[in-house]
Amino acid sequence: MLSTTVQEKLNKHMNAEFFSAHLYLSMAAFFKSIDLPGFAHWMEVQFDEEMTHAKRFFEFIDRMDGRARVTEIAAPLFEWDSPLAAFEYAYTHEQEVSERIHDLVSVAIAEKDHATNNFLQWFVSEQVEEEASVKAIVQKLRFIGEEKMGLLMVDQELGNRPTDTAANDQA
Repeated sequence: MLSTTVQEKLNKHMNAEFFSAHLYLSMAAFFKSIDLPGFAHWMEVQFDEEMTHAKRFFEFIDRMDGRARVTEIAAPLFEWDSPLAAFEYAYTHEQEVSERIHDLVSVAIAEKDHATNNFLQWFVSEQVEEEASVKAIVQKLRFIGEEKMGLLMVDQELGNRPTDTAANDQA
């Protein structure tokens, strides 16, 4: 059974995961609007991953005899100055998500909630991967600068991101 504190914090984070999904879908729309379908595809896959993460929180809260509470989600940004600016924003966002996960772990440890701590360890590892993948794209975009051919090559590469994230999201 979840303590009131842990349940509230898990619900807050579940809704933050829904926000992340909306942010990435908004980024996909941005990339579609500037004719970068590979970038859009990458963001759509990221949207699916974030929805899966939110659902994991939803299901965990329920399994622990808690009550999942889906709340209003703020509208995400929908415009960026460049592909690099969008990915820099995504990188900062993923760092914030990591920080929230770490805070959740600290609360679970303080509450001696070993089940929640165990559940969260998958997300700790997942955030290492999330930050690294976004940072790698940021570095590529910084490297190519304003070079259009380089941007098109990155677009092609991002378009090859596998759409089946279920294998990556197995606990």
